[in-house]
Formats: sequence, C-alpha cells, structure tokens
Amino acid sequence: MENSTKTPDHHIVQDATDSLSLSDVNGSIETPKDGSFWRKLLAFSGPGALVAVGYMDPGNWVTSVGGGAQYHYVLLSIVLISSLIAMMLQYMAGKLGIVRQEDLAQATRDRTNKPGGIALWIMTELALMATDIAEVIGGAIALHLLFGWSMIASVLTTAFDVILLLLLMKFGFRKIEAIVMTLILTILLIFGYLVVLSNPNLVDLFGGYLPQLQAVSPNGPKGIDSPLLMSLGIIGATVMPHNLYLHSSISQTRKVDRKDKGAIKEAVRFMTWDSNLQLTLAFVINSFLLILGASLFFGKADSVGTFGAMYNALGDNSIAGAIASPILSTLFAVALLASGQNSTITGTLTGEIIMEGFLHMRIPMWLRRVVTRGLALLPVIACTLYYGGSETELDKLLLNSQVFLSVALPFAMAPLILFTSSKKIMGEFANPKWMTVLGWLSFVVLTGLNIKLIFDIVSGWIG
Repeated sequence: MENSTKTPDHHIVQDATDSLSLSDVNGSIETPKDGSFWRKLLAFSGPGALVAVGYMDPGNWVTSVGGGAQYHYVLLSIVLISSLIAMMLQYMAGKLGIVRQEDLAQATRDRTNKPGGIALWIMTELALMATDIAEVIGGAIALHLLFGWSMIASVLTTAFDVILLLLLMKFGFRKIEAIVMTLILTILLIFGYLVVLSNPNLVDLFGGYLPQLQAVSPNGPKGIDSPLLMSLGIIGATVMPHNLYLHSSISQTRKVDRKDKGAIKEAVRFMTWDSNLQLTLAFVINSFLLILGASLFFGKADSVGTFGAMYNALGDNSIAGAIASPILSTLFAVALLASGQNSTITGTLTGEIIMEGFLHMRIPMWLRRVVTRGLALLPVIACTLYYGGSETELDKLLLNSQVFLSVALPFAMAPLILFTSSKKIMGEFANPKWMTVLGWLSFVVLTGLNIKLIFDIVSGWIG
C-alpha cells in the first residue's frame, strides 16, 4: 500500500477516509536492510520512547508517590504487574500497525457499526481529555513552584504549549523522538539521584514487588485512600488507553518493504525491542517515584499530599531528613515540567490519530491542540477558581482523572486483543494462545476491579 496523493484541500475539516495513519510521517524513516543488530535497533528506536512518555506523565507522580507514602512498598507489585501488562499490550498495538498498516482507531471503526464506532470515539476522547487534565495540572504546578506565579496564571500559561509543539513538529519526527528521549533520561537521572539519597531498605523494597492481597483491599485507614483506589490509579496512570492508539500508528513511521514477509517480521521484532526497552525505563522511573514516597515519606502522607507539598518536603529537614535541600526541590519541579511537556507531544499526536481513525476527519494540528487543551482547561480552571487555587483540590481532580483512565482502558483493550488474536486479521502474526489467554485474563481482572470501585463509590454517595 502506498501513500495516496490528494489534491490540496483548503477546508479546515478534510476527509481522511483513504489516508494512512499520520500520513505525513507514515513510512518516512529509512531502515537499513543490512547491518548489525545494534544499527537496526537504533533505526527502529524512537516510537517506544513516545509511548513510554505516557507511562511517566504527571498522573503517575501523584499515584506512585502517594502510594508509597501511604502503603510503603506494598504497591510496587502493582507497578510491576501494570508494566508487564503494558509491555504485552504495546507489543500487540505496534504489531497491529506494522502488519495491517492501520492504527487501532482505524481497525476498530472499520470493524464496528457507526453508532458503536462513535461511542468508542467518545470514550477515547474523554480518556484523552483525562490525560490532558493531568498534563495541565502537572505543568501548571511546576511553573507555580519554579517561578512563583499564581496558580490560575500558571494554568492559563499551559494553553500556549501548542506553539512549542508546532515548532517541534517542523524539525521532523526523528528530532521529536530524540527530544523526548532526552527528557526521559533527564527524569530518570533526577529520580535515580533522589532515590539513592533516600537510602531505601533494599529487603523491603524488593519484597514489595511480590503480589499481596493488601494491594487490592477496598478498605484503608480513615482519611486515606484505599489500596484498591490507589492501585487503580496506578494502573490507570501506567497502562494508558491512548498509548495503544498512538503506538499502533507511530510504529508505521519506519519504512518497511510490504512485499517482503521477512522484512515485516524483522520490523515487528525490532519494534518489540524498542518498546520493551523504553517501557523498562518507564517501569524504573515509576518504581523510583513509589520508592521515594515510601523511603522518605512513609507515615508522613499528609506532608506529601500534593506536588507543592512534595516540593516543600524535599527541602524540609524535619520531613526528608538530612538530605533535604532547595536543590532537590528544584530538581523535582524541573522533572515535573519535563514530564508534562513530554506528554503534551504524544497527547496531540494521539488526538489526530483517533479523530482520523474513528471519524475519517482531519483538522489542522494547531486546531486539534487548541480544542483538546481548551476542553482540558475548562475543568481545571473551574476547580482552580472555585477552590481559590487550592493545590489539594487540583491533585484530587488529577487522581480522579487517572481512575477514569483505568475505567476507560478496557474499551481499548478488548478490540486490540480481539483483532491481534485473530488469524483472519493477522494471519501468521496472530497472538500465540498463551498471550491471548493472558490478555483476556488481564481484561477480566481489570474490568472486575473497576466494577468493584464504581460500586464502592456509588455506595459511598448513597449512604
């Protein structure tokens, strides 16, 4: 299949029925036919970094640091399980894009009726909005902490990141991948440094990776979120539905000989290496976040309930101990800002993918970004004004957005597992039976936990 050429269309809304996913960059990056393993891996590396960004956005910070501060290392097992599920699902998503040369949104829309496709599009857009809410809050708080701006001014400033994004897009897709990788390494180094200084108990730390029933208990100490709520928040912040749509699209940016089955197999292989390596980095960063919360702030959860409180705690000897210093606080805020900006890039790309795939419509990226960010800004501005800029209330909004992502995840998981397990659709590239079983088991368990969570929330409202 070749990129279709179209007569220039000057309308804002354009038809995208016959376009390849992200057609401007689809198949735009050359890959070597010969050469060493490392040379080929380098050529295919990049999409995994863009995907991994979603696994370390500001939403992860609240859930992971808070989980460590409230339940010590117990929830490390949830971080590990979430990361393994993520690796499996991202493999399926990347494979779908390479083998079928269509993204998950296109595949879902083409295999469902119009009402079903629109319903799934609405759910996906809401999940994308929830993701953007986390980016707005994280970026705004980082600006507030670094420069002392008022919260409402910081929130409004995040609306202008569309300018930064449009400038980055002009550098080319490969340059964007390099920038994202640099920001990921920056976050990794900062938190690695903070964790080393915190001197965690290694026996307790590694013991936390062993699954425990306490991690999914619906009951927690009075005034503290239950382990189940925190676990679902971690899952929602780690395995993010929009990443499945994103990966199925950007895995197609590498130029592959569609007539050579061996070339397709090799592309799937290196996509898997790239994805798993980058998601391992994301797993390490998420672990660092929880370990930092557990080793420095366990038993002091009230002192780190917000980003601002974490920032202040890192400079307060009475909370963080002897390692406390203003430098650590500043590093924390810089990493938070880098995380928010990274997620902005991938969120915008995903918005374009799902609109083209589900609705067969394309609008300019700047307009898409304005609409997406505008919709995300509304609840954040309303919350900021209503509560007088209270960061505590903003962090509650952020945590609830992550729980919603967990609720939305099965709506992306089900079609992905269904399509990639079908020999009719994927041929010899269909998932092996063990992976299909694990995929559906993950789907059932996550859906069951979500139903339990919703039941508990509704019960709390009623009585």
